[in-house]
Amino acid sequence: MSEPIIRAIKKEDNTHLAKVIRKVLVDLGVPKVGTAYADKALDCMFETYQGDRRVYFVVEENGTIIGGAGIAALENYDGNICELQKMYFLETARGRGLGKIMMRHCLQAAVSFSFESCYIETMTYMTAAQNLYKKSGFQYLDGPLGDTGHFSCPVQMLKKL
Repeated sequence: MSEPIIRAIKKEDNTHLAKVIRKVLVDLGVPKVGTAYADKALDCMFETYQGDRRVYFVVEENGTIIGGAGIAALENYDGNICELQKMYFLETARGRGLGKIMMRHCLQAAVSFSFESCYIETMTYMTAAQNLYKKSGFQYLDGPLGDTGHFSCPVQMLKKL
């Protein structure tokens, strides 16, 4: 068994990554409306993360994608804030420190893109994810920033970079 590697997304990752993200969302009981599940970008992640100040990383193990996360400017927000986007890992990837490593990659990218803060939305019951965010310096907000379309995600957090 080889060590997992974190790399930038490739076009050929699109189909498998969409399946991974949708599986994780279904497994976690996330609503299909008002969350990342309904995002059109799920089927064209490579194309979505091309361009300035955006990147998506995948975690690959033994030639198979087991998770990923990305950074892009916060949608519908007038300010220099990015969003940590679509950070999901298959069950086999969880509890192995990969989230912490992925978080470091994403936040380093956000700093290199000169963002001032990083925003995230999540579900109330995703306590393990929230613990990772808190350990990474994110703090809870009283409401959403911008308009990501994820109206079913009641928890919002922000980290100054």
